[in-house]
Amino acid sequence: MTVVSNSSPLIALHHLERVDLCAALFATVLIPPAVNHETFQTRPRPVWIEVRPLAQPLSALVLRGRLGAGEREAIALAVALNADLLLMDDAAARRTAVGLGLRVIGTVGILLRAKERQLISAIKPLIDQLLAFGFHADEDLVAAVLRIAGENAA
Repeated sequence: MTVVSNSSPLIALHHLERVDLCAALFATVLIPPAVNHETFQTRPRPVWIEVRPLAQPLSALVLRGRLGAGEREAIALAVALNADLLLMDDAAARRTAVGLGLRVIGTVGILLRAKERQLISAIKPLIDQLLAFGFHADEDLVAAVLRIAGENAA
């Protein structure tokens, strides 16, 4: 499975001290140079995260809008590699990626997969920690994920 990530899920999972969940779920995660710069300037990059340079220039579709460098490069890398999954949280970037035919999940989706595979026992405490760090998540999405996970949304 080819998985490309933007910075936000990796940073969020680092704050939770659970970046290992990506390794357990996906084995290898590919990131473009901008994501490497944004995410691993002040912390070591795990060996299961591989930096992949962009072989092609960014397309006009990816450049449009108000996307950051990491988001643009992550989308471009995912398109170039025909990735199975793109890890990304920003709503505008996700819309762009989905519009280009990419399958996208964010940090909350990663936590749900981890719970489904019994890598974590509960999602709600982790989401509460993320919100305390300033992570923004759609309330309806969080409520739906907690319902799917069999946890109380309150």
